[in-house]
Amino acid sequence: MKVVVNRDLCEANAVCMRRAPEVFKVDDKDKLHILIESPPEALRAKVETAVRLCPRQALSLIED
Repeated sequence: MKVVVNRDLCEANAVCMRRAPEVFKVDDKDKLHILIESPPEALRAKVETAVRLCPRQALSLIED
């Protein structure tokens, strides 16, 4: 799986970071960083939850 962020929608409110801090980080300038673009299968549940709970629906997963 690959994590994709729509920068036009993302407000960097850190919901994703709280759900999967191994994958998402919001910096001091309120910019979202994807730490692991293709996270391992072991993180799938956390990443799927983060994507689902994104208030702006700015995150998506692509299966590779």
